[in-house]
Amino acid sequence: MEVHTRHTPTFGVARIVLADGEAVQAPEKAIMASSFGVSVSRPARGEPAVLTAPAGGGWVDLAPEKPGDVYPLGFDGRSGWCVSTMPERRVLARPASVRRDETWPALQHLFGGDHGFLEHYSGAGSLVLSAAGPVDLLNVDAGEMITVRPAFLVAYPDTIQVRLRALDPAGTQSVRSGQGLALDFAGPGTVLVQARR
Repeated sequence: MEVHTRHTPTFGVARIVLADGEAVQAPEKAIMASSFGVSVSRPARGEPAVLTAPAGGGWVDLAPEKPGDVYPLGFDGRSGWCVSTMPERRVLARPASVRRDETWPALQHLFGGDHGFLEHYSGAGSLVLSAAGPVDLLNVDAGEMITVRPAFLVAYPDTIQVRLRALDPAGTQSVRSGQGLALDFAGPGTVLVQARR
């Protein structure tokens, strides 16, 4: 699978180039166009569609529902990434070689066993993400710490140290929406944020 982007960072479109018989998952509403012969399996409610290339390969153009950036996040098979699900799912395209780890222990520890605003992915290949604005990479050096508000977070590698905390311990907080919370990161590592909410 190859990913080519255009019209970024304001109205991003991702062209997913697939080899013979290769497949990718994507939200059905995001399918803008495809080469002739690409098959689309209709998903169960709430699940992404599966697009499969015919003999000889093909391509699919995907566009998020709202304006913003599209960002191909590369996975090397050695480490994974935590991806924000706020304000809606950020995963635009996922090959079978990248899996969602529903019971990843570090997220269970971070959210106390509840379902929070992050999902963990691992494997090899490209996970294509959508963002509300341009994606900005914040490089955190060893010994440096930064704080990011959940509404702006796109993704971070699972190799960076992270702590979830309340902005105001007496205020309202929600691990599902990120309301009243902040994430503290300790380097080294790179945190992906979006420049708009």
